[in-house]
Amino acid sequence: MSTASHFKGFDQFGSVTFHSGAAPLIKALSGSDFELIHMPAHEAVEKLPFDLDGLNAYDAILLSDIGANSLLLHPDVWLNGKPVANRLKLLKAWTEGGGGLAMIGGYLSFQGIDGRARWHRTPVEEVLPVECLPNDDRLEIPNGFSAVINPKNSHPILKGLEGKWPILLGANEVKVKKADNVEVLARLPEDEGGHPLLVTGSYGKGRTLAWTSDISPHWLPASFYEWPGYATLWRNVLAWLTKKG
Repeated sequence: MSTASHFKGFDQFGSVTFHSGAAPLIKALSGSDFELIHMPAHEAVEKLPFDLDGLNAYDAILLSDIGANSLLLHPDVWLNGKPVANRLKLLKAWTEGGGGLAMIGGYLSFQGIDGRARWHRTPVEEVLPVECLPNDDRLEIPNGFSAVINPKNSHPILKGLEGKWPILLGANEVKVKKADNVEVLARLPEDEGGHPLLVTGSYGKGRTLAWTSDISPHWLPASFYEWPGYATLWRNVLAWLTKKG
């Protein structure tokens, strides 16, 4: 949601608009084996379940452009000083029990703009195959970059994605965890730092993944989500996270 102030000579007025970046992913999964339930960040504050039974209704959960505060500061806590379940701890337990958890990049993902996403040193970070930086982690690359894929990697997520990928315009900088179960599938080019772009891992019985760029503009241009490989990539990601591929 965005607010704007409009000035017309002597007069001024304000406006509020809502924009969702989920449309490309919703379209990519249309007609697939996966049912996507989209919770905009302001809805997830109250709608993301508060117990494991509720979370177990989902095979995979994708966290995209939603800061930790949105799941920590429920209105009962923020406005009324009442305790509620810690959903970051619940997501950790849900993943450990077999859920598939992914974080997708953006201004309020990982640590985010000005460090405001605040996933560093949380139970969710413990689950992910990467560590968040303690500060603003944006990698703004307006000239664009194309992902560097290891040609020897045969991971199922990369199936059907031969050839050069369309450009991306940015990502969140993270650190890959040093563990045998962590695998880097794609990186930024060396001249852009060689930072991880697509990383897989596991936690307990569950699978985890980090995609450090976006799923829609501005970091992900139309040329990427209109590319046939976009739908292939995200269908592969969900098949792997849910152990169906």
